[in-house]
Amino acid sequence: MTATQQAQSSVPSNCPPLEQAVVQFIQDLRYEHIDAHAHAGINRLMRDQLAVQIGISKMPWSGQLLKYATSQQRPGTSRVSASTLTMSAMDAAFVNGSYGHGFEYDDAHGPSYSHPGSCVIPAALAIGEELGSSLEEVITAMVAGYEVYARIGLLASPDLLQRGFHPHGTLSNFGAAAVAAKLRGFDAETTLQALAIALSHVSGTTEYTSTGGSIKRIHAGIGTRNGIVAADMAQAGITGPRAFLSGNKGFFRTFLQRPAGDGSEVRFASDRPFEIATVWLKAYCACYCTHAYIDALRPFSAHRDEIADVHLKISPHFNVVVGTANANAYEPRNIEHVQFSLPIQAAFTLLGNGNGYPVHRDYLAGKVDMTPVIDMARSIRITQEPALERDYPGKFVADVTVTFRNGASEHVFVEDPIGTDKNPMPEQEQDAKFMELTVDVLGADRAGKLLAALRAMDPRMKAAELMSLCATER
Repeated sequence: MTATQQAQSSVPSNCPPLEQAVVQFIQDLRYEHIDAHAHAGINRLMRDQLAVQIGISKMPWSGQLLKYATSQQRPGTSRVSASTLTMSAMDAAFVNGSYGHGFEYDDAHGPSYSHPGSCVIPAALAIGEELGSSLEEVITAMVAGYEVYARIGLLASPDLLQRGFHPHGTLSNFGAAAVAAKLRGFDAETTLQALAIALSHVSGTTEYTSTGGSIKRIHAGIGTRNGIVAADMAQAGITGPRAFLSGNKGFFRTFLQRPAGDGSEVRFASDRPFEIATVWLKAYCACYCTHAYIDALRPFSAHRDEIADVHLKISPHFNVVVGTANANAYEPRNIEHVQFSLPIQAAFTLLGNGNGYPVHRDYLAGKVDMTPVIDMARSIRITQEPALERDYPGKFVADVTVTFRNGASEHVFVEDPIGTDKNPMPEQEQDAKFMELTVDVLGADRAGKLLAALRAMDPRMKAAELMSLCATER
């Protein structure tokens, strides 16, 4: 192959098959390749993510983050959601990504235990504004980033989570680098280098589930910004390890202590279904590991005074996130503990408090009497059940047995909680969530215009025009 032919190739040379496949996927993807199922997922995801960014911009840590970001910002034309501020693309994506992941209410890619939307949407829109891109270009780059993020995540699941890493904190670096490479039109070699450099930014653990910390809210912003920075470095000529995923000290062997697996490059074949078509949305404002249990327990709320025992079986990797592996699962001391505690979320459900946005905002404001909640939580037994992990890989299932004071018992098994691709959130419920998050910030008229634009998703519309609808008027 001549130098000219190599420059035009979508496959970089001298790197392993997995890395070649990832880069080729990014290089070859076109808007016309995105099928109707994927477009439907994109539409749901965009509506949900932008609503969450806008609503969560008013959380205390979001204000602290914005104060920090404005003290460090570089000038630019990319908008910060729910404000009149503009910044550089990397800074705007940092803030908006943090907002989007800031209150356990954003999308999920269930099989990889991660949240691609709060990475790829902020990155694509911020860079798209900077470049003057259309939504067609933004969506193509967003899909490239989502698929790279999610498909690497599938290869890493569930080990990454079980080892204590935050999948979103690690995978977002690769997703944002892919978005930037696609929107900026990088060739195969520069795209490889952007992803390879992103490896050096990968970090983030789930210790916040046990001892708290609002830094968790910012993991999305950190990974998204760092992926864009990695692309900037690659564009400047800096290089990274060519076997960044499959090398002896690459991502898989270092973070998971195992190889990616034989034939892992097949994950990136062009004829595979798009992962973005299977977007999960959250009906409840808590870790997705609790959602199937909430669904299972909701019918028992009316009979809570008759209940003698609640037994929840949980898979080992869910137990790491929301179960007895958390130091404060039964006696939360902060909002992170509350949102990552299965017994607390189960108690909220049984007591009729709900598990949505209002109860968690009320907790932050000190308006929730936690004494009966903790008393109820202490009556809930959790035991690990490895068979749930073995028999339902990639599923967020719940196995619940409720025993009543009269000796009767009822067993409930939920395989697909509300909001998953197999049990999608009804459109009217998604619209209600959108308005719940946006009206107080934007006003009803502006929120309605944004929702209409997102539903239409005109590919000719400019990213800047869409983001202008996410801004406050003053």
